[in-house]
Amino acid sequence: MKSSQTLHARHHFLSNPLHQLETLEENHDRHLPLFKDKLESIGLYPLKPTRIAIFQVNIGKMCNQTCKHCHVDAGPDRKEIMTQETMQQCLEALAKTNIPTVDITGGAPEMNPNFRWFVEEIKKLNRHIMVRCNLTIILSNKKYYDLPLFYKEHHIEVIASLPFYNKERTDRQRGNGVFDISIQAIQMLNEAGYGKEDTGLELDLVYNPAGAFLPPSQKSLEQEFKKELMEHFGIQFNKLFVITNMPINRYLDYLLVSGNYEDYMQKLVNAFNPAAAKGVMCRNTISIGWDGYLYDCDFNQMLDLKVGCKNNQHISQFNETILNNREIILGQHCYGCTAGAGSSCGGQVV
Repeated sequence: MKSSQTLHARHHFLSNPLHQLETLEENHDRHLPLFKDKLESIGLYPLKPTRIAIFQVNIGKMCNQTCKHCHVDAGPDRKEIMTQETMQQCLEALAKTNIPTVDITGGAPEMNPNFRWFVEEIKKLNRHIMVRCNLTIILSNKKYYDLPLFYKEHHIEVIASLPFYNKERTDRQRGNGVFDISIQAIQMLNEAGYGKEDTGLELDLVYNPAGAFLPPSQKSLEQEFKKELMEHFGIQFNKLFVITNMPINRYLDYLLVSGNYEDYMQKLVNAFNPAAAKGVMCRNTISIGWDGYLYDCDFNQMLDLKVGCKNNQHISQFNETILNNREIILGQHCYGCTAGAGSSCGGQVV
């Protein structure tokens, strides 16, 4: 499983979030309506939170993989890792709230040296924990082999990336050998009880399209995944999350290099769904970056679009009341979350 370099390591112009935003705005200058104008036309602008129900923490951009579609531009060469001090600030902020769910993401969050400590401390606050696992991390080094048992011990919901149920499409998106290792890792999770009825151990898989197109129906694709994975590998899981690829970072680079950018953006605009707009994840989520800064969502985080609250942009300043009344920062990339059945970190929204 060979890793290519990230945009960051290559000093690519898109490694600068400002250049990504400029590219997205140029598309508007040509012919696409502003996303905020779309929301205004359906009475949703300014977009406001419902209430924060998910405390999403990106604990580092370091990853053992360099996937072609990665909106984080994560990889082995990324050194941005959340410190234990910032984690402690997250815990202190969380303790002052009744926010029920903590969503731990990365990179590969398990590569943060304080990952296990952080999980154990969150559990002391009696919150539900989701960990976004790329699967291959489990078999990348002996020190990770016991992760399925660690997840089980702390009753963590595992959300695992698997682009498709066959080798060719998965390896094309994530690198040679990834599919076989991922299958082995899921089987280890199954052996620990994950994905099986009556264990209460939730295993959800994540699908992203491999090309410049929108994802199919989540329900029908979930049935396909379950049938194929059980038939060929004896694998069980609970839910499939279907997520639209966002036109940022490495996926934006792919769209530009392949000549699909304008067509893809037009597809997103044409598929705008008012019902999906009402259920976008930024309305019930707060996203915390590796350095403690606050964002409306994971995608805004990668574009360095901090929350629009003065004196409340860092976890050390966390004020739930102010954040629940903020105006959500929008951009052209937001079309990705409102196209078709919608898209969020928890899959389709309608």
